[in-house]
Amino acid sequence: MKKQPILEIKDLHAKIGDKEIIKGLNLTVNPGEVHAIMGPNGTGKSTLANVIAGKDGYEVTKGEILFNGKNILELDPEERALEGLFLGFQYPVEIPGVSMMNFMKAAVDAQRKHKGLDPIKPGEFLKMVREKQEMVNMPDKIKNRSVNEGFSGGEKKRNEIFQMAMLNPKLAILDETDSGLDIDALRSVAEGVNKLRSNDNAFIVITHYQRLLDHIVPDIVHIMNDGKIVKTGDKELAKELEAKGYEMLKEKN
Repeated sequence: MKKQPILEIKDLHAKIGDKEIIKGLNLTVNPGEVHAIMGPNGTGKSTLANVIAGKDGYEVTKGEILFNGKNILELDPEERALEGLFLGFQYPVEIPGVSMMNFMKAAVDAQRKHKGLDPIKPGEFLKMVREKQEMVNMPDKIKNRSVNEGFSGGEKKRNEIFQMAMLNPKLAILDETDSGLDIDALRSVAEGVNKLRSNDNAFIVITHYQRLLDHIVPDIVHIMNDGKIVKTGDKELAKELEAKGYEMLKEKN
């Protein structure tokens, strides 16, 4: 029996102020799939990620977003996260004075409460931390500091992959997670993502560059332009885009 899509976006229109950014976008993401979204600057890729996550400042004027069959447009960002949605930011924020361990314990307990479970026991939590830390190759020095405070770009991105491993979302959206990373940091982050891939979850990877997709190989590649998806293909589409640039979009029109 075919599984229900994790994400279905139908004729989505969204704006910031008076400016329409998303203009009739459709997207279906099934369990086990990794989708890459590419496109020129200003075409709406990050806006799409923020609208799915429920970030303030965006107005959806038409369409729907179904997450596990449930329309989430009326849900707050926190409620969407508790439903199993994770957004990895392009520029993760620092939270001085809040330790990584306390931050993650609060997040895990909130998730468990949403599912009707008791708070995780300290020993069980520490075991989980060690397992996920090893899975994504995160050094102790990161987990023992305040959230992202004084972290390098690579440490911040690796920390996000650790958070994702701890929360085990149904859908993870990675918004230009390769931004500012050297090749070693990029490879390390990609390895963490690949270890978390399963037949029960899905990923949307937003990127400008083929180099990330050499390490996180997508099942489906979409090209966005002017607020909508204009072309969809397999991983070879990303290579074609790398070779021809966005001039290829003009060729197709």
